[in-house]
Amino acid sequence: MIILSWNINGIRAVIKKGFLDFLKKEKPDVLCLQEIKIAEAARKKELSEILAPEKIAYDIFWNSAKRPGYSGTAIFIKESLKQKLSFKNVAHLAKLSWDDEGRVQVVDIGKYYLANIYFPNANHELSRLKFKIDFNDKLLKYFKKLEKTKPLIVTGDYNVAHREIDLARPKENIGNPGFTYEEREWMDKFLNSGFKDTFREKYSEKIQYSWWSYRAGARARNVGWRIDYFCVSDKILKNIKKAFILNEVTGSDHCPVGIELE
Repeated sequence: MIILSWNINGIRAVIKKGFLDFLKKEKPDVLCLQEIKIAEAARKKELSEILAPEKIAYDIFWNSAKRPGYSGTAIFIKESLKQKLSFKNVAHLAKLSWDDEGRVQVVDIGKYYLANIYFPNANHELSRLKFKIDFNDKLLKYFKKLEKTKPLIVTGDYNVAHREIDLARPKENIGNPGFTYEEREWMDKFLNSGFKDTFREKYSEKIQYSWWSYRAGARARNVGWRIDYFCVSDKILKNIKKAFILNEVTGSDHCPVGIELE
């Protein structure tokens, strides 16, 4: 089973930049999207025909933020996979009172729970740093509760580079959003609680990024950050056959990341 995750920086924008061709080429069993940036009413009006299940062979579960054009997540699941698995939406925004920004989706994919998360950005003035850490702590508590039932796969835009190897210019970015002590400490806490960073477990010293600033030709020069992850419950790490980053895929300031699991 191939699962991909991608912060698309707007579903309307990425469709114009070849998203459907990407979907047709990669054919993931499950695709998790972050930052869809579209309200439910607008989505139904503008995209219902373009993304009709009979055209793309995927069912889509959407979670739009209350604020129009902001944040939001979506999960695409291949029809053929649905027929093999007992698949249902088991947790959503409406069940999480502390999230009104469409950041959290959890679905049941048989032996595992799959969590698609758009973690908050601390913002340039670190104005949302406390909000982010509080959000993350509530999320971790929720994950540990779910883990009592079955193992978790937690993917999405974590908005943090965990180690110095995970960004091109660590010294210049110490204390900046995504590389603050608090955010990295929380990532330590998350991984020490029983989750594994699949890419780093497979490639302990590999340098590869998943996000680049639009400024100063950062992507062309590969001045990037690895802030998009697949982390899994420790007990299922052995089931991860591959962990990878599709950094050649364009259409957003992020690129897709993925895993192949048994």
